[in-house]
Amino acid sequence: MAMRTHRERHRSERIGWLRAAVLGANDGILSTASLVVGVAAAHAVRHDILVAGVAGLVAGALSMAAGEYVSVSSQADTEQADLTREKTELATEPAAEEQELTDIYVARGLAPALARTVAQELMAKDALAAHARDELGLTTELAARPIQAAAASAASFAVGAAVPVVTVMLAPLNSLGITVAVVSTICLAGLGAIAARAGGASAAVGAARVAFWGVLAMAVTAGVGKLFGTPVG
Repeated sequence: MAMRTHRERHRSERIGWLRAAVLGANDGILSTASLVVGVAAAHAVRHDILVAGVAGLVAGALSMAAGEYVSVSSQADTEQADLTREKTELATEPAAEEQELTDIYVARGLAPALARTVAQELMAKDALAAHARDELGLTTELAARPIQAAAASAASFAVGAAVPVVTVMLAPLNSLGITVAVVSTICLAGLGAIAARAGGASAAVGAARVAFWGVLAMAVTAGVGKLFGTPVG
């Protein structure tokens, strides 16, 4: 009788990319909307508000890309240094490395003899991969990829920032600031709900949490724009 493969899907598998995508889009909406609302509160014309929004989109996307690239590159350098050290130890102290792997498996619950056998067989197949995975916690699937991370962060930020920019282009001038704030808050709440739901948490709580901080940020920048946009007699 043929056996069917049992495949489980866990929410933790998508935490990495979900966090990056949500963070980038959230930052894009929030920072650009706050900038636009602040400039609009200073009684600027539509052209100036639009220029500020586009400048915020471009600068923010590039900043996200640069920051993510530097951060993930540092992680990649650390991972490579650990793998190089492990490779050297495998070449010079194979017995000690086998014992180290055996101890790891014993600590996880295997009997010493079985742990020794598992360590020997895994090292015979690919010693570096076995130690990278079980000693260092490194796998090919989760390896740091600086360019990929930078591109994803820039793209998600740009998509988020496009929301207030497009709103500036379409909203009536006399209510531009409040329209951008409302549209952006709705999008932030939706983003928070989607992220929370995908992670197995309450969609309502996720939406409220993101919307609260979004409204607070836009209110503060609107106040600053109003203050500095008021002529001094």
